Amino acid sequence: MIVETTERQPRWLSLALTGAIAAGMLSACHAKAPDAKEGKGGRSREALVTVATVQQKDVPLQVKAIGNVEAYSSVAVRALMGGQLQRVHFQQGQDVRKGDPLFTLDARPQQAAVAQAEAALERDRAQERNASEQFKRYSALFKEGGVSQEQYDQLKTNLAAIQATVQSDRANVDNARVQLSYATITAPISGRTGTLQVTEGNLVKANDTTPLVVINQVSPVYVTFSLPQKDLPQVTQYQAQGKVKVQAALPGSDRLTETGTLTFIENAIDPTTGTIKLRATFPNEAKRLWPGQFVKVAVTLTTLPNAVVVPSRAVQTSQQGQFVYVAKADDTVDARPVVQGQSNDGDTVIEQGLKPGETIVTDGQLQLRPGAKIKVYTPGADKAPGEGGRRRHQEGR
Repeated sequence: MIVETTERQPRWLSLALTGAIAAGMLSACHAKAPDAKEGKGGRSREALVTVATVQQKDVPLQVKAIGNVEAYSSVAVRALMGGQLQRVHFQQGQDVRKGDPLFTLDARPQQAAVAQAEAALERDRAQERNASEQFKRYSALFKEGGVSQEQYDQLKTNLAAIQATVQSDRANVDNARVQLSYATITAPISGRTGTLQVTEGNLVKANDTTPLVVINQVSPVYVTFSLPQKDLPQVTQYQAQGKVKVQAALPGSDRLTETGTLTFIENAIDPTTGTIKLRATFPNEAKRLWPGQFVKVAVTLTTLPNAVVVPSRAVQTSQQGQFVYVAKADDTVDARPVVQGQSNDGDTVIEQGLKPGETIVTDGQLQLRPGAKIKVYTPGADKAPGEGGRRRHQEGR
């Protein structure tokens, strides 16, 4: 015989079991319901993106580098005579023209030397005139036999000696005047003055190692840069066909605002770096380029006609290479591998993979995968794809 025994459960335990069962059923119901974030009907989320149309246009073929601005010419101004500096005719950093006075030195010793040389010249010229008259008179007497040959030769020699002395005196006068001209120092070139090394009242040495001032010619100006040796054949090829345009972007800017011409290619490649030095000349009339600056340089070789172009930000990189997201008619995207060409002013040439007129994603790529649903961002209607760490747009928000 089997005897079944039962114990009566407390009332509070029964109530607890009933509540647990009810909570489990409610949780199960909620798990089966569609996620509100997925949208109505359980649809997948739509990523908010911006798009652009693939264009076809002429694009310049360029090679780019970092260049250094150099003065077209630079002159260190030094004194050619010693003396006290009496006057400075310019301000530091001032633009000067060739021939403008820069410095005036104490010229009194040189002025005295000029006066002395001129006086000696006048004295000897008077003796020359007297000797010349005597020679004329004795020449007539010599022809008549009234003067011996010895006397005639002596007068002729005296005249020649005095004439040589006069020539020497003229040279001394010229030299004294040249020395006097050194007292006024003028600008040898047109350009901008640098730091003034001496001030009025100081003694100046002739040909001192420290220049009085340095003048740099900044209009025109040079920009020197280096290119890899692989680019040299193209550069020389297009230079042989005509002038090669070079553009420069100022520091802190990506816009190529200054335009010059390639004027020099070094005669040898640097074997340590595998690069070759080039130089372009810029008119620099607005003086935006300054010696010592580093600038972005673009050498325009030719123009690529009818190139397929997309915004550079549309091109993404994966382990398999470059790709772009192409928007399809059903509001989904496809990852399309592409072959990227050169980039210029925010645009990138696509050599293979895209056709003109196709729509591509330009922003919001981090939230995409092949086949993902997208919604095109409309300015003023939704938050931009990049806001808040590229937040996803959810339908119904």
